[in-house]
Formats: sequence, structure tokens, C-alpha cells
Amino acid sequence: MRNCEVLIVGGGPAGSSAAWRLARAGCDVVVLDQARFPRLKLCAGWITPEVVRDLEIDIRAYPHRFLTFDRLHLHVKGLHVPVTCVQHSIRRVEFDAWLLERSGAQVIEHPVRQIREEGGAYVIDDAFRARHLIGAGGTRCPVYRSLFRAANPRAVDLQTVTLEHEIEYDWQDPDCHLWFFEHGLPGYAWYVPKQNGWVNIGVGGMAERIKRSRRSIHDHWALLAAKLERGLTRGAHFAPTGYSYYLRGRVDVVHLGNAFIAGDAAGLATRDMAEGIGPAVRSGLAAAESILTGAPYRLENITGASLGGGWASRLFDWAMTRGAGSALAA
Repeated sequence: MRNCEVLIVGGGPAGSSAAWRLARAGCDVVVLDQARFPRLKLCAGWITPEVVRDLEIDIRAYPHRFLTFDRLHLHVKGLHVPVTCVQHSIRRVEFDAWLLERSGAQVIEHPVRQIREEGGAYVIDDAFRARHLIGAGGTRCPVYRSLFRAANPRAVDLQTVTLEHEIEYDWQDPDCHLWFFEHGLPGYAWYVPKQNGWVNIGVGGMAERIKRSRRSIHDHWALLAAKLERGLTRGAHFAPTGYSYYLRGRVDVVHLGNAFIAGDAAGLATRDMAEGIGPAVRSGLAAAESILTGAPYRLENITGASLGGGWASRLFDWAMTRGAGSALAA
């Protein structure tokens, strides 16, 4: 049996951020993930300057595709609003593998099946044992299912559904475009170029509201693809696939004994933009800090908004969720 100080289930941004912080402090950390990295990960791959700062990333030294936008194009019901900003795009297949390798933790490919507490420690599949456990395995995280689901049942009205695809494409427009609420979509569609000839396009919205509407998520994809064929991605061939996750709502219990949940396992995606990488990184770092220092593990400093928590955040939050769950806009 492999014994260690901290077991982390999930090697995405939440898990790798926690592993990086813990390993840097000298902890013996093992990361378990059912996939072998680098692995394909569906995601627009939009990261904020806060993520760069939190992870102390030297952009000049980052060895993979990294594109910086100095403006976003917001399209809201026919209105076009260019917004001056600094945002970035990466390819998750590269970014996640790089973060995990940089963490310095031991990474083991292992699908977690059983978790139990025993003698003040957590035992996984009779093969791994640790005093501390971090669940960072996404929406279907086995740590959430085994230890936290009863305390934090999923809020169905905060579930999002997406369709997207990322392909090599010789794009001509280097800016990010976002289309909000078109054709009754309770969410938005996106065009996110990546450095050196890649692009991600997708559409996502609130699952329950889409079910009750006259258009499915596949219908919204078709409308987006038709729009892009007339301009931004003319001649591209997409084969989208989908997934779902949860926006930030009431998460009353994120720490039980020496077990923690972080990122999408806790349902922390922002309510205005449904962005998950930033909250995942910050929650992973906070869980690690709690293990290292005994500081309380809380979510108050983990943002529920990507647009700053002001009027724009609250407007987009309301338009997407209609006030579902408990709003945490800042």
C-alpha cells in the first residue's frame, strides 16, 4: 500500500494547484487520476490574469500555446460591445499536463472506486492511504460522491450543459467573441482562438431551462455553426461533444474531517460566465493552505463572478439563472 501525507483525486487545475502548493512545502503528495496525461479536455480554455498570478506563471517561459486578448467582443441580442481587457487562452490538453508535471507530485493513473476512513486516515481501494484527502475530480468526483453528496446535493437548476469542439484552423480574427442569449439560449456561445492555428467554439446554457424551451442544445449548436460558417470559421469541420457541470450555489460543507472538495467537485463555476478554471485553482490552493497551516477552508475568497461582481455580473447571473440557488456574485 502506498502511504503518503496527502492524496488528491483528480489532476485537473484544482488538483494540480493543490499538489503544487503542498509539494513545494515539502509534503509527500500523490495525485490519482483515471486518465493518462496529457489527456483531451473539453474546455474553451479561457484563463484570467488572476489565474496567472495565483499560479505564478511566467508567461514568457510557458512552453505551449498561450494567446493574450486585449479586448473581448460581446454580442448581446444584436448589440456589439467591444470590451478592453486582458484575458488569455490556452489549450487544456497542454495546460493541464504542464501544471501537473510542474507540481512535482507523484501522479498515478488509477480510477478510484472505493474510499473509506480507517484509523484517522483515508484508504482508497486498499492501495493508497493518507491522512488528508482532496477531491478534485470534477463533477463526478468519487470523493464528492462518497463523502460530501449528502451534505451538498446538486442544485439541478444550476446545472449547465455544453457542446464544443477544438480544431486546428487558420483563423484570421485573433479576438475572442461571445454571443449571449441568442435565440432564447439561457447562456452564451463562444469563439476562442488559440495561438498557432487552433480554435475552440462552443455553446452552453442552463440545462433545465433549455429542456423547457423549444430548442435543444444541439439546435443552438447548429445556429452557431451556421453563423460562423458565414464568417469567422468558414470551411471548418466541427464534430462537437458535450458535458455538464454546476454553477456556484450553496455549498455548505466543503471540509469534513481531513477531507476537502475543490473545483467542479464542489460546483464552483462562476454564475455570470460559467467559468471554472479560476475558482478551481483558487480552491485547490486554499485546500492546500488549510492542510499546511490549519487555516479554515472557506469559499468566501473564491469568486462566484468572472466580471467583478458588479452590475454586469449580476445582470448576466440573473439572465442565465433567473436567481436560481443562492447567488454569490463576488
